[in-house]
Amino acid sequence: MGLASWGRGEAAGTVRAARHGGVCAALMASVAAISLSATLAHAQQAGESDQEQQEEAQPSADSGGATLLDRILLLSRTGESSIESLASASHVDQEQLERRMASTPTEMLVGVPGVAMQADARRVASSVNIRGLQDFGRVAVIVDGARQDFQRSDHGTQSTFYIDPELVKAVDVIRGPVANTYGSGAIGGVVFFDTKEAADFLKPDENWATSLTGRFDTNGSGWTTSATAAYRFSPDFDVIGNIVYRDYGDYKDGDGDRVNGSAFDVLSGMLKTSIRPSDTSELKLGWIGSQDNWNEISGGSPVYDVDMQQNTFTARYNLTDEERRWLDLHVNVAYNKVGLMQTSLVPVGDRFDPVTGLPVVLPPGSISDFDVGTTSIDVWNTSRFETGALAHELTYGGDWVGDDVTTIGTAGGDSFYTPSGKRNVGGAYIQDKITWEWLEVIAGLRYDAYSLKGDTTETSGDRISPRISVGVSPFESAGLEGLQFYGTYAEGYRSPSLSETMISGLHPAGVTFPFLPNPDLRPEVGKTWELGVNYRTDGIFQADDALRLKAAYFNNDVEDYIGSQRLSPFDPTSGCPFGPGIPICLQYQNYAKAKIRGFEFESVYDAAWGFAGLSASVIDGHTVDYDGVREDLLTVPSSQVTAQLGFRFLEDRLTVGGEVQFNGKPKGNAAAEDYTLVNAFASYHANDSLKFDFRVDNLFDEKYANPLNASTTSTIYEPGVSVKLAATVRFGG
Repeated sequence: MGLASWGRGEAAGTVRAARHGGVCAALMASVAAISLSATLAHAQQAGESDQEQQEEAQPSADSGGATLLDRILLLSRTGESSIESLASASHVDQEQLERRMASTPTEMLVGVPGVAMQADARRVASSVNIRGLQDFGRVAVIVDGARQDFQRSDHGTQSTFYIDPELVKAVDVIRGPVANTYGSGAIGGVVFFDTKEAADFLKPDENWATSLTGRFDTNGSGWTTSATAAYRFSPDFDVIGNIVYRDYGDYKDGDGDRVNGSAFDVLSGMLKTSIRPSDTSELKLGWIGSQDNWNEISGGSPVYDVDMQQNTFTARYNLTDEERRWLDLHVNVAYNKVGLMQTSLVPVGDRFDPVTGLPVVLPPGSISDFDVGTTSIDVWNTSRFETGALAHELTYGGDWVGDDVTTIGTAGGDSFYTPSGKRNVGGAYIQDKITWEWLEVIAGLRYDAYSLKGDTTETSGDRISPRISVGVSPFESAGLEGLQFYGTYAEGYRSPSLSETMISGLHPAGVTFPFLPNPDLRPEVGKTWELGVNYRTDGIFQADDALRLKAAYFNNDVEDYIGSQRLSPFDPTSGCPFGPGIPICLQYQNYAKAKIRGFEFESVYDAAWGFAGLSASVIDGHTVDYDGVREDLLTVPSSQVTAQLGFRFLEDRLTVGGEVQFNGKPKGNAAAEDYTLVNAFASYHANDSLKFDFRVDNLFDEKYANPLNASTTSTIYEPGVSVKLAATVRFGG
């Protein structure tokens, strides 16, 4: 829903309340309708049969052991699991997510090697960092096939997204430009969030089910309530709905100091249906919505009220026929609309008109609107065949993403610095996965093209990017037959964003200086080579145990890397004019390259008694300008080592365990420090209908800051110790 037409002051507050209430009413009505259908079905079944037998609770054993790396990747185009992939790929399943008891997207990917999250104090607005690359589409964030491309210019992170963890059943991560079959621009990698479906929620013998979850977090006195209902009309038609509301106050850091501006309340929901027109086809239709609200702080006091509304519509169709091996067709169409309205709560002084540079005061009720609509289409097919002794999986397809950005607001407000405009990026690709006994080869080409158009600027470009991977499994002896070595070279292509190309005007607050547009920006080209090993084996110490591990070393050279640079008006070649304020200009310019290298490791061991996991990532990076001058890359995250250990008791009804994570200070980041976090968790299935979850994050109340926040104007410390308690009641029939 667009925000450009909303009024100011009290009218804006009234509209926000109406929007909040409208979303709430729609969500509650949708879930209530499914619940009513389920209740009527239950009553009918009760009338037909007075005897019901309660099933024994199914084991809730953590599937996070070997099965995590054995799970088929949701975004795989060739049906691969993580452990089979000739790339750095990770899978996080629903039981892992439930154990983490995440309140925001930031907490869902804890311990995934090479991945870091940045959210500042605004916990509902998260940015994903993979291998030191983030923002402006360097990491493709996809929810049920819908690209998340919202961006607004600000200190700190630029590109943000939100998805409520209660809606998510699994997350896949592919690191590096090897993921270029999943969309243009993903030189850092892809994160794919897959939301829950009725088939996941309903048991095989159930036609309906409902659940209600209540949770309390001690740090910030946060409450979460979530209701889910699903109904199976027939084996070929089902529907699921969810509504979740979170209300959190400001949290306290490890010293017990309140972090102002960290409070938020979020209303989210989802409706999703799966229709199977035939035995070989399936259509999934979905809607995800959220209404988020928080305050932005300046000088320790709330200055702006921020209201963000998001609606995502998705349609995914696949046609797969085992008898026609050339046919495995997928068509994804999605539309994602994010509207953010920033309203001043008090008179905001110390501001400058972006055109004249004259001082201005934003009166209470001044509004800045940010509207980003993203349309995406993704079509591909995989054909399977043999040529002699060689087995082929030939995947070919194309995709297109269109961003439509509209920003308006009061002079001196923040909307001026996120330019309006349109961006179109698209591409086509072909990839062949060839297998012969102990040898696997993947070769592919991708063509990318883009165009940007603003009020006064228009630019475009295109490129072909290759990918080649070779994997060998040279051993047949017991204990070594599951060992695979691989090498990969891949390239990716990221077009400049609208903001990087077109931002202009004078800095709005504190001190003033010009931003200069740069229509001559060149796209970034990521060139990565990677050496890795996959290993899987079963029955190491006992018949039912298993070990899986992945390790990789990578080197990524991002040619023509785009970053913000200071220019001097005293340099006649800089294009920086003398103007009001301090004598500098800021402009996005190309560096010769950014050089990023690192090591990643991920392992899991699973047995009847419990599970253990160990992951690690070490990343180093710097930029090099065209004169050969090196600078540390501030988006390099902490080096991390995460260990997890869990035990199962009472026939798998009780799971207890803990995590330890060491974070090492990135080189060249003066604001960062080493820190270690300790977490504990437990889950107990009292019976088939009642479950309790418990978690303690930051058990020893460590005071620490995310080093990715070093580019913000002040240090933002993360939450101290937090105890989380939850109970879930579920019924079905």
